[in-house]
Amino acid sequence: MSQTSSAGGINGHIPDTASFLFEVDGVSIGLFGEISGLEVTVETATYAEGGENGYVHKLPGRLTWPNIVLRRGVTDSDALFSWVNKTAGSGFEANHSSLKRSTAAITLIGSDGSRLRSWDIQGAFAVRWSGPTLSVDGEGPAGEELELAHHGFTSKTFGSR
Repeated sequence: MSQTSSAGGINGHIPDTASFLFEVDGVSIGLFGEISGLEVTVETATYAEGGENGYVHKLPGRLTWPNIVLRRGVTDSDALFSWVNKTAGSGFEANHSSLKRSTAAITLIGSDGSRLRSWDIQGAFAVRWSGPTLSVDGEGPAGEELELAHHGFTSKTFGSR
């Protein structure tokens, strides 16, 4: 089992990579260079107990999970856009009854190609896809962005390196 050292990283090693594999229902969609939104917040309720003036109790409540945003350069693969199309219903019919939720995974890939850590995302579906800004004066590579809504995630590390 993989261990994290007190200095941080995975097995005492801080990954020197910016590659994240995105998979949906076990099918590889592609590699991404940036991911944001992997977080969870516990809502709290306060309770002021009579006679206790030193503090106010904080009670845990509902978990909230923001949308996850994945960014990468445009590729020649149609896997991402095809999945977005399937999620939204055939031909983007905008019929919420045909919305398909999936189990997705985001995996941190090491510089040697090994899988280091994975986040398994439950009930994922695409809420936004954004393609490149097309301009003859554009600077930098053309990119695309995908935003996912979901019901939460779990995390795991893979075996020792």
